[in-house]
Amino acid sequence: MDSPDDSTAHALAAELRVLIGRLRRRLREQADPGELTWSQTSVLSLIDREGPATVTALARAEGVRPQSMGATIAGLEAAGLVTGSPDPSDGRQTILSLTPACREWVQAGRAAREDWLFRAIQAELSAEEQARLSGVVDLLRRIADSPPQEGKAR
Repeated sequence: MDSPDDSTAHALAAELRVLIGRLRRRLREQADPGELTWSQTSVLSLIDREGPATVTALARAEGVRPQSMGATIAGLEAAGLVTGSPDPSDGRQTILSLTPACREWVQAGRAAREDWLFRAIQAELSAEEQARLSGVVDLLRRIADSPPQEGKAR
């Protein structure tokens, strides 16, 4: 039987999931995604965060087959967003990295999202609310940084 604390935590988890989804959509609206698919955007973000990688490593990280990742990469190469160079340790492999134009596009998108969020915080929240939000950010960081809780459902 769930305790009252468990019920509160479940309700918070559900509400937080919905709110984070809404916030992510609002942030995505702030940067022009162009004609990229979700998969292409995800791969660009992965290369931006983790650095250059092979098709196989990207496929593993994204949980798709290498053939599927190859199609995603082909579209990104055609758009001039990624470029490949031979792997110095295995010439059969290609190391993919973001082009300079793509890096600028990623940085501009990040700046647009941060600017929108900054303006929304300034316009919608009082100084006291901004201080409270700072505390909430610390709590969310603790949750995000906590180890996975596999098999620990209550």
